[in-house]
Amino acid sequence: MMRATTLGLLGASLLGCASTPVQLETERTYQVEWIGERPLIDRSHLSLTLGDDGRAYGNAGCNHWFASYTLAGEQLSFGAVGSTRKLCAPALMEQEARFLASLTKVQRWDVSPIEQLRLWPAAGKPLRLWPQEG
Repeated sequence: MMRATTLGLLGASLLGCASTPVQLETERTYQVEWIGERPLIDRSHLSLTLGDDGRAYGNAGCNHWFASYTLAGEQLSFGAVGSTRKLCAPALMEQEARFLASLTKVQRWDVSPIEQLRLWPAAGKPLRLWPQEG
């Protein structure tokens, strides 16, 4: 009897630990950490927000960017990307160009084992992002 009670309590406690999986949310800002195989330049802030209206936008490090997007389950794609035209340091401009180009190659999204959002192209490494707090 004691063994059955112990197993029941153990099972119930494990069920209590289950949490809902991380989901890609609209109207939430995500901070980019990696673009493919390269981390961001120190102190550069790249972001992505998917609006409820089918428009995505954010900061590309130097300029603000915007694009349409389509989200269907785990499939995600972006339309042509536009941006403002401010100039910054050459390294930031190169990073921004890689980021904007990578957005147009995104085909799907998932969440890593460490609960990091990943945006995957058909081939190669993903964009990796964290939800912005508050």
